Amino acid sequence: MTNQLSIPFKRTYLIPLRDAVYGHIRSKHHNVHPDAFKWDINRWEELRKAVTTSSVHVDQVEKMLVYHAHLAFILTKLPEDIALDIPYAPVSSPDALPASLSNLHFERCCLLFNLASLYSHLGLTEDRTTPEGVKRASTFYQSSAGTLSYLKAHVWPRLRDSISEEDELPLDVSEMFLTSLELFMLAQAQECVWQWAVMGRNSNGTIAKLAAQVSAFYEDTRLAIRDAVPPIQSALPPGWIVHIEVKSLHFSAAAQYRKSVDDTERNKYGHEVARLLFAQTTAKKAFDTARRGASKLVLEDVKSLLEIVDSNLTRAQRDNDLIYHQDVPAASSLPVIQPASMVASVVSPELTEPKKILGNDNLIFGELVSWGAQTAIEIYIDRRNTTIKEHIKDRSQNLNDVCTQQLQFHNLPAALDALDKPIGLPPSLLKRAEEVRLENGPERVEKSLEDVEMLAQRAMTVLTEALDILDQEASEDEQLRRTTLTHRLPSHQANGQLTSKAEKYRNILHQAAESDAVIRQRWDEWEKCIIQLTWDEAKLEAAVPSSTVVWTSTRRPAIGATQTHARALRVMLEQLDDLVRERNQLVSRAQRLSDADDISGRILKEAAGLERWAEVQPSMFEETLDQELAKYDKFRRDIEESAAMQSELLENTRMDSFISSRREDPSVKEREHALQSLDLSYHKYKEIVRHLDEGMQFYNDLAAMLIQFKESCTNWVMSRRSESLSTSVSPPSLAPHSSPHSPLKSRPGRQIAPDLPPPDSDQWEVSELPPPPSSNRTSKQRKK
Repeated sequence: MTNQLSIPFKRTYLIPLRDAVYGHIRSKHHNVHPDAFKWDINRWEELRKAVTTSSVHVDQVEKMLVYHAHLAFILTKLPEDIALDIPYAPVSSPDALPASLSNLHFERCCLLFNLASLYSHLGLTEDRTTPEGVKRASTFYQSSAGTLSYLKAHVWPRLRDSISEEDELPLDVSEMFLTSLELFMLAQAQECVWQWAVMGRNSNGTIAKLAAQVSAFYEDTRLAIRDAVPPIQSALPPGWIVHIEVKSLHFSAAAQYRKSVDDTERNKYGHEVARLLFAQTTAKKAFDTARRGASKLVLEDVKSLLEIVDSNLTRAQRDNDLIYHQDVPAASSLPVIQPASMVASVVSPELTEPKKILGNDNLIFGELVSWGAQTAIEIYIDRRNTTIKEHIKDRSQNLNDVCTQQLQFHNLPAALDALDKPIGLPPSLLKRAEEVRLENGPERVEKSLEDVEMLAQRAMTVLTEALDILDQEASEDEQLRRTTLTHRLPSHQANGQLTSKAEKYRNILHQAAESDAVIRQRWDEWEKCIIQLTWDEAKLEAAVPSSTVVWTSTRRPAIGATQTHARALRVMLEQLDDLVRERNQLVSRAQRLSDADDISGRILKEAAGLERWAEVQPSMFEETLDQELAKYDKFRRDIEESAAMQSELLENTRMDSFISSRREDPSVKEREHALQSLDLSYHKYKEIVRHLDEGMQFYNDLAAMLIQFKESCTNWVMSRRSESLSTSVSPPSLAPHSSPHSPLKSRPGRQIAPDLPPPDSDQWEVSELPPPPSSNRTSKQRKK
């Protein structure tokens, strides 16, 4: 038994480290195989296992420092989130459901927390009946405080900044909780200094100052807990609040008692009585508080002090009344005892400079490209693809659509073709009809519609299979609850994040189906007209009326004016065709440049030039990314210059003059309408084909996401089954902060319809796939 406290360990559990690392390397590092890092993964697992043992021994300190150094280096190579849920139980209740975050900073925070806890346990186990033991205990407590200080200042902010809004930090790793523990460790360290001074028979004045500082540290701890936002009292182990309050009062009384002895030595007998009265009042309050739940030793310490104070007060009052006759001042007028702090938060050099303990040899993932460099490459690819799509491809297509729509509004070029070529078919129409014919247009559309429907059904099947897996687990959970007492969350709560994500996927599929129906309806409306384009030239020509007429002398002036305007329009159409052709060539050239564009070598070379232990951030390569993206600026400028020229042509060409001057012969109108219909059919055909191609790409991308989702459901169910075995068999724990199985808490470009974003768009608000299983961050059962 001891009259001090140690910080409980945060209990942890086995985690699927290997699977998470393999999955991350497969998805993010395509040029290497995960098996190349078998040694690294094995080493990581060994280090983690080594720091989750039940031994409270000074040798454990070095093991934790080594693991922390490796973690610090790993975080220069891997992002904080590698889809690995890391569970740690609350300090106040080690057997409660753990809090789990998919964040390596959380692992580092909890490791440092347990290192601080280990230091406090080592301090508690020291023999404080000898001066050497007291000094060692104080050193351990100061190291504990220093570890908490380092955690709070350097690691906790990274965790705070890296978690999502959906995640909540456990209270026992909150900033105010860490601050309270740091103050508490300093209080116990100062208490050891006070005890050493008492054992060394230091002067009473010195001991009073040391005791005053002990009381101040305990009082600061109490106030930090009381004023914390959010409240943290519930996160503290039982009895701590009473212990801290009693200690603060106890050493306040002890300081006054020691100062009263000092006053006696200085012949200040009135002050002696006043301080003893003050000490008596404070000690009685401490004794009353201790009886509400303090440990037996703490209660006995307070009782012993109270007895000493009472005895000395009786003597001092008698002596002053009979002999010295000095005035007894009020407690508030007594000189304040100046606290004397002899302790500080001592941070181990191996924490501030982890390189010192490891060097540059045998580092975990030392040969892996850092996540910052890899992310910079991914950012560049994303920006490049966005530039190509939005500023070059889509911009060019939008300009083409604007041009086509404006010409179609004025029945161009059909109106000119009907005028210039009263019989036969215009060459432009023949060329377009040949294109549709060579592509087997109708058959291609029908086949694409069937493929899109098949892919949609396949995607829905995968989603249904995933939900069936969850349903099967729910049935198993119900069966388990009928036969076994278990405290884990029921399936309809535990699988909530998965079922919520499934519902979002279902909504995506429903909206995609609506878009598919729009395309099917559009094909049904234009099928006959598009089929006409596949006819041979003779049949197609026979379907277009001729417009041969005899011109009278009275009509010839109007005909001349019409021909003049027609020639101007024909020149304009040829210029517009040139612009469209040039834009298409720009798009092709930009795409070829993008296909051959690879900045990996440059990024990796720059990353290799950085200090090996440097935490490489993607922002370090911003200048390089901007320089590389600049090679696409020329294409963007050329597209915008083409847009300006097109706008000028469409605005300055006098189409209305041609329309008002052309003859109103019914046969010409009929021929014009037929040509316009065929021209519009061609554009509708191209639009339908484009949407169907996007639809197939959409479903292929979505299928990959759904397969991954199904795998997550399978892994979650497997973990739930393992958890059910562990809760029914109750295997032994790996450590005071470790357990064999973890009841984890927690926790592409389709535009068929204008309002339907791709499946990986932020507009769907799809959260990250939850790793298995979630014990707190869970929700409801599958809904049909």
